[in-house]
Amino acid sequence: MAAVVRVVLAAMWLFSGVAAATAQAYPNKPVRIVVGFTAGGPTDAIARIVAQKLSDSLGHQFVVENIGGAGGNTAAGQVAHAAADGYTIMAISTGFVVNPSLYAKVPYDAVKDFAPVTLVAVSPNVVVVNPSVPAKTLPELIQLIRDNPGKYSFAGPGVGSTPHLGGELFRLAFKLDLVHVPFAGAGPAIQATVGGHTPIAFTALPPALPAVQAGQLRALGIAASERAAGMPDVPTFAEQGIKDQDADTLTGIVAPAGTPKEIVDLLYREIAKAVSQPDVKERLTALGFTPVANTPDEFGARIRLEMDKWGKVVRDAKLRIE
Repeated sequence: MAAVVRVVLAAMWLFSGVAAATAQAYPNKPVRIVVGFTAGGPTDAIARIVAQKLSDSLGHQFVVENIGGAGGNTAAGQVAHAAADGYTIMAISTGFVVNPSLYAKVPYDAVKDFAPVTLVAVSPNVVVVNPSVPAKTLPELIQLIRDNPGKYSFAGPGVGSTPHLGGELFRLAFKLDLVHVPFAGAGPAIQATVGGHTPIAFTALPPALPAVQAGQLRALGIAASERAAGMPDVPTFAEQGIKDQDADTLTGIVAPAGTPKEIVDLLYREIAKAVSQPDVKERLTALGFTPVANTPDEFGARIRLEMDKWGKVVRDAKLRIE
């Protein structure tokens, strides 16, 4: 028995030494940060901020690689099966946690196939309306829709996006006759609402901000626990008596499952350090995001929470993509 114990202890010591050496040597070549969407969106923009800061602090290039397709599923499937050595990581959005319940089949398991690194930043969803809509508050909007069944629709940036699901959550909670009109992205959804083709839009904050500031749209409510820095005069849902409607757009970093904990922890520490810097805070705020940089364990818990929350909305709204 003593001999067995000595062998186990020796193996543990050897493993810890190898893991420590791995972390100390990392990175010694370029690292890919995969983004499941084309360049130019908020996930891509935040990935590039993170890549720049990690390149500066760790001495090797972190390079963003855009792999679009199937709402981020294509990229997630590839990263799920990449080598778990820290040289392929992924910047994810909320679709990462929504798609497993929305799509009939996805090429990854959001919990089993990935090691959470950190939730970099969040941006709340916002409800905006064309100025011709008489409602000035969310309760007034609810009453307006109830008084005019079959008349109102809302624009959203694609089926299964957080704004779409936030709109469905709103519709289900108040039993509204409100139809979703999907668009190929937030930009077209905003433009349709500015033009009055769809009177209402549920969208992430960043794409709506310029139109609200220009007076082309009226913002009625922020789907978050606190008001947004970009729209400080717009009350939250909760401030208007509407509970349990928070809907954030998340941007975080994950790695393939099995990536050494020392590497995951190193990436978390360096990203947290970067996010605390004034220039990064300023750039994230300009994008409409609030910095977070929570721990890997906290981010893992948030992923599971979001999967449960939006999975229920998907089922209740009977949404499905084959």
